[in-house]
Amino acid sequence: MTTQTENVDRAEIDKFEALAERWWDRDGEFKPLHDINPLRLDYIDQRAHLIGKTVVDIGCGGGLLSEAMAYRGAQVTGIDMGEAPLAVARLHQEESGINVDYRCISAEKLADEHAGMFDVVTCMEMLEHVPEPASVIEACARLVKPGGHVFFSTINRHPKAYALAVVGAEYVLGLLPKGTHDYKKFIRPSEMARWARQAGLSPQDLTGMQYNPLTRGYRLSSNDLKVNYFAHFRKEETAS
Repeated sequence: MTTQTENVDRAEIDKFEALAERWWDRDGEFKPLHDINPLRLDYIDQRAHLIGKTVVDIGCGGGLLSEAMAYRGAQVTGIDMGEAPLAVARLHQEESGINVDYRCISAEKLADEHAGMFDVVTCMEMLEHVPEPASVIEACARLVKPGGHVFFSTINRHPKAYALAVVGAEYVLGLLPKGTHDYKKFIRPSEMARWARQAGLSPQDLTGMQYNPLTRGYRLSSNDLKVNYFAHFRKEETAS
């Protein structure tokens, strides 16, 4: 259930909270996130050079990407609307010794409090789980400094994505729990680009991600955006 003031689908939050304790289990329900984490980390680091940068990770969940970026030398804030995943993230950082500032707050509210405060904004595997993804994209644009970097990853609303990311991943291969994704919430690259331009973000790159069921491995591909894809934008510089 959503509210008038928060861009939140409570059913989505509850779904991930129920699995929170298994977030760092490399062979559990979040195995795909563990498998793609090196790919998305390198994608971000190669373009934004994380060392010494201030970063906010929106929809951080249990902190897989947040910790990885902090390990690369970034000063990271991780935000999520689920208390249980954040509790797991805080517990894991005590074990790892990697410092991340975790907060239970929406992207929109954080943007109201800290507009223009971050060099890099990441929002990975999250847009397809909120009622109004354009609102999150606009918040990301407000959070980043002029000239800063914004990264998204999501799933294309394409028949191939339904076949692979829903039927294949959830029902045939069992890579994800059934009901993880709602095809109607998938986002076409053209839609993301339009919302980003409206928010003052300039497109830099679109790269697809493919899964090989034989090797059970993931790789990046600039030629196929039909299923999962990464998007890189930059905040337009203000005129002097």
